[in-house]
Amino acid sequence: MAETSSLNIPTVDLADLASDDSSRVERAAAAIREAFGVFGLVYVKNHGVDTQALNRFYDAFASFIARPAEEKKPYGRADIWYQRGWTPPNTEVAVAGNGQPDFKECYFAAPYPNDAQSALEFPELYPENVWPQNAPAYFEDGLMTLGRSLHEAGLKLLRGAAVALKLPEATFSDLCERAAHVTRALQYLPLTNAQVNTDIVWGEEHTDFNLLTLLPGGRFLDPEGRPAPGPDNKSGLYLRTRATPEAPNGTQVRGTAPAGCIVAQVGQQLEILTGGTFLATPHVITAPGVAGWQRQSAAHFMHVHTNTVLFPLEKLRSPEAIRNYAPPVLAGTYDIKTLVDIGLAPSSALDKLGYRHYDRLNRQRAGT
Repeated sequence: MAETSSLNIPTVDLADLASDDSSRVERAAAAIREAFGVFGLVYVKNHGVDTQALNRFYDAFASFIARPAEEKKPYGRADIWYQRGWTPPNTEVAVAGNGQPDFKECYFAAPYPNDAQSALEFPELYPENVWPQNAPAYFEDGLMTLGRSLHEAGLKLLRGAAVALKLPEATFSDLCERAAHVTRALQYLPLTNAQVNTDIVWGEEHTDFNLLTLLPGGRFLDPEGRPAPGPDNKSGLYLRTRATPEAPNGTQVRGTAPAGCIVAQVGQQLEILTGGTFLATPHVITAPGVAGWQRQSAAHFMHVHTNTVLFPLEKLRSPEAIRNYAPPVLAGTYDIKTLVDIGLAPSSALDKLGYRHYDRLNRQRAGT
């Protein structure tokens, strides 16, 4: 996969967004407009994520992943669509992939308490957190701390995104209240000698279905499981830019954040709300060309509330946007359909989206 180094992804400084200096705010807004409009991704500085705490959590996460599969199995909760707890290998499949499951294990947790009413309406999207017995030190606290710091950075960035589009500042952040936000730790698994330098990747190309994804950066583990610099320059995050007449397939760009920055990616919910002004980031995680290496990373997924109607906002509702994103759909419905598509929820979950009273009537008529 070729890297296009001539395209520079902008960096936004959250300190600029918080400034009383209008020129600094506009500088940040301009960076967001370009980054989210062309790349669907921006680098973020002054984000508040503690790197030492992140690495301490990764140590704890590595200890959990190293446990036998049978010991981890009770925390692989298919009944709640893997929205909390452990996701086993070969579980999740990218919608646009070729049926090859991602080479990864994951752990999901919600960094904030669930909204009780939302949990009644969408129980599998708002389950309680699941924690392993005898968890490694700093496993629970580390994942929760990471999720909250990424979420706070995300809220600031969403307010900046609204300013960039000349919308009321709280437009997107208000839609996040009481939503099904989730933080995910990921461990990409080692490839064998037969698998490296083939079409196999760690994570197939896809777009995230949520509002905004925050990535704090990861680290490689060598074949002995020790943190180490990457073994080559082949592995990493690659994204696909917006299509243009000159590049109808978009251009693939490596998404390597500058030192001290985190990454924020646009999800499908934000693309829909902006009528395509912002681009959901098509991205792929490639594996190194050396066997035995792993990579740890994390992501915080911010969502709009499940009762939000996904449709371009009125100011951005051009005829083209209406054609592209009609009909309106409830965010919770969108979430369920996508979780089925990627293999985390069973196909029977789609029954929740239908008119189930037909079955009730059939049972009543049959006297059962």
